[in-house]
Amino acid sequence: MIYLDYAANTPADEQVINTFSEVSREFIANPNSTHKLGKLAATRLSESTARVAEILGVSDTEIVFTSGASESNNTAIKGIAGYNKKYGKHIITTFLEHSSVNGAVGYLQNNGFEVDYVEITEDGLVDLDSLKELLRETTILVSICYVDSEVGIIQQIDEIGEILKNYPHCSFHVDATQAVGKIPISFENIDLATLAPHKFYGLNGCGILIKKEKVILEPLIHGGISTTAFRSGTPALGMIAAAEKALTLACDNLQQRFNHVKKLNDKLRKELIKYGNVKINSNENSVPFILNISIIKVNTELFKKELEDYDIYVSTKSACCAPNTASRPVYALTKDRKRALSTLRISLSHLTSENDIELFLDAFDKCYKKFIK
Repeated sequence: MIYLDYAANTPADEQVINTFSEVSREFIANPNSTHKLGKLAATRLSESTARVAEILGVSDTEIVFTSGASESNNTAIKGIAGYNKKYGKHIITTFLEHSSVNGAVGYLQNNGFEVDYVEITEDGLVDLDSLKELLRETTILVSICYVDSEVGIIQQIDEIGEILKNYPHCSFHVDATQAVGKIPISFENIDLATLAPHKFYGLNGCGILIKKEKVILEPLIHGGISTTAFRSGTPALGMIAAAEKALTLACDNLQQRFNHVKKLNDKLRKELIKYGNVKINSNENSVPFILNISIIKVNTELFKKELEDYDIYVSTKSACCAPNTASRPVYALTKDRKRALSTLRISLSHLTSENDIELFLDAFDKCYKKFIK
């Protein structure tokens, strides 16, 4: 089996699984319980929270644990809208966002909020002049991903954050799900950020929301004592400890993993560009972990299934997107609907070997010749 869909999900590291099992067995009490066992669990929870905060460069009081990035995105976006609607109902985002961002923004738009989509330059970056033109006194939220999940373009987060400092009632939300554990990041100029350990070899079912201390949200979940007023529910200590372990491993090995994947990405680009109907959508601003291509005049859903016959697994778009629809990020980047309808996303890992790439290229060649005659 050759798995090349790491942007959708990564296999949990054995050390992460062991951490989850050990903590779940050792700390059986609710961290909110006031007896001795509860206090021991609360101490372990505080240790994990402090470590996560240290790695991410924020305060431990700015960490909110959730069930995943989708909940974190919804909590951030709807929470800001609910609390800050007294200042206005204008939201700015992009066509590069994950469906959990688009969905939350769309929900708000259907409930009286006004949404603008900032222009994207030819190199895939947010057009800062366009952003400045769209901003108003009634803008309460700007939501822009750190790295988009389909093309992998890294946005100018610090520069955008600096611009938004001139708008005191506007919060800056960043979906950092595809960035954390892969590239060096900074949350200095953001108000809210989201991530999920299952993107860096952690467990599914846990997410992290960074909420700066000055930010107040209207919670999605009400009732029940928890670690914060902004997200109720019994703290999932085993999941939180596992998230800490996954984050530690990913960041400790970040440069080594990056270099390995960059080498594989370069090999893929060099070989795939030789095919006349292949257009590479990921550019010099993209992370090497994601290589998005279009195969012109080919149904890439069928192409993907053909690769499965060789026990090779890729995707056409983000796993949360509807099949047989145009890729919003590729269309925003290329303005070519046919190109956006024929995408293939190859996502890489430090677990991907050079032999995996050779086998993929061999299978790709056979599939290509079958579809392009």
